[in-house]
Amino acid sequence: MKKLEEYVRSIPDFPEPGIIFRDVTSILQDADGLCLAIDRLREMVKGLEYDVVVGPESRGFIFGVPVAYGEHKSFVPVRKKGKLPCETISAKYDLEYGTAEIEIHKDAIRPGQRVVIVDDLIATGGTIEAITRLVEELGGQVVKICFVMELAGLKGREKLAGYQVDSAIVYEGK
Repeated sequence: MKKLEEYVRSIPDFPEPGIIFRDVTSILQDADGLCLAIDRLREMVKGLEYDVVVGPESRGFIFGVPVAYGEHKSFVPVRKKGKLPCETISAKYDLEYGTAEIEIHKDAIRPGQRVVIVDDLIATGGTIEAITRLVEELGGQVVKICFVMELAGLKGREKLAGYQVDSAIVYEGK
């Protein structure tokens, strides 16, 4: 079987000149690549005490649910504002060109629950930083944050200082 990195399609000069876009969909489109990605994420949480997996819309769902299922944990979705049907709390965060807002059900995390956050990619870290605030506002404790890919040049880990962060693939650039 190939290494996980070999399943990632790299697209030069997208979305602008000088940027190499790392496409996670090429992992999803290959059965071996998908299995390898999920297995790597599950290895990151082996032996860790936690209660629930949290994942942001939409790729956090794709990678977080199979981890939760495989480890027999519950899964909590974090969605864009206005998409969840029950009472929510929300957090705003900065994007490259503006802001966004995400929400979680108010009853999704119980006080004292230990939480693992799973997503496909860490770039600037804004989305995951907002999720950590939501989890902690509900009384949960973030015990680990796991990514399939990391763009280290964008320094997203700096926003997550104080948390245990792990990435299956680390790209040094942006």
